[in-house]
Amino acid sequence: MTWPSWCATAGSAGWFGDLSPRRGMLTAMASLFSTVLLITGGVEFLTDRAMRRALAQIRDEDPEVAVSDVEAASVGAGELTALTSPSLFSSHSAVVVRGIEGLDPTAADELLSYAAAPAADVALVLTHGGGQKGKGVLDKLRKLAAVQEVTSTAPKPWEVSRWVATEVRQLGASISEEGAGYLVSAVGHDLRSLAAAADQLVDAATGADGSRAPISLDLVRQYFGGRAEVKGFDIADAAIDGHTALALEQLRWALNNNVAPVLITSAFASGLRSLARYGVASSKGLREAELAREVGAPPFRLKRLRAQLRGWDSTGISVAIGAVARADLDVKGAADPEYALERMVLTVTGARTE
Repeated sequence: MTWPSWCATAGSAGWFGDLSPRRGMLTAMASLFSTVLLITGGVEFLTDRAMRRALAQIRDEDPEVAVSDVEAASVGAGELTALTSPSLFSSHSAVVVRGIEGLDPTAADELLSYAAAPAADVALVLTHGGGQKGKGVLDKLRKLAAVQEVTSTAPKPWEVSRWVATEVRQLGASISEEGAGYLVSAVGHDLRSLAAAADQLVDAATGADGSRAPISLDLVRQYFGGRAEVKGFDIADAAIDGHTALALEQLRWALNNNVAPVLITSAFASGLRSLARYGVASSKGLREAELAREVGAPPFRLKRLRAQLRGWDSTGISVAIGAVARADLDVKGAADPEYALERMVLTVTGARTE
């Protein structure tokens, strides 16, 4: 049985929910004993988390289960057979084999033989790091009835804010669309960091009685508003919107708080590129999801880009992008970064058509 890739990515199905005692266990899959769980994909954080949650479920079924954890590349002939044999010290055992693309041919044959008829008291968890290596073994495993597969496919850039919202929901809370988007801007696209941030925000939104208020944009700003990336995008949005005084004020705040100038020019470049792509894509009659993919921006940004584009034409965008490129060179060189960035802000706001 193959699970959809979004399950591992978003944590939206079965035992991919939070298994920690602090929040309680969500509905689990059927017993993992007598099965082979195959976790595939190239996202290390999601693969590791899926594996840890599988082990948590296994230990919940039998707290005294004997667990063996090995790297596939180090598994020699006969070792897998020994690991999956009945344990003398426990009624159940679990075996984790990481990176099965590294199995040698003899060990791969042993794995396939075992997976065709797994032992009733053994849970076998396999991980594959993605790519073509080991594909032959993967294809054969997928045809076996006892094998259950989950994948750890990373969300596309425009899906990351939705991933955050799903992550928060799995932790028993909710977050506004604007709050999720702001968090992505603040933390970046690293899923491990976003998961930790979501956990922190859920804790902050949890009252003494255990009730959880919705996570608002204000709460996200309170905890993550000092991140350099957020301030860079705040300045860029203010300038693209034509709010010169606000952009300069925020720029001075950022520089006084040691925000790296290159992060600010990067935020401007990203904002203007998205605006340019939106200007082209919005004339194609695409649906919102298709438009988000074409622009490479999360859906919540489309409304903002639509409003921003009213003050721009293609010539103005070209002028603004040129100003950002010049500022980027200046701040990486010997020029005064404050002067270079202020000139950039003034040129960008002056390039608007209204």
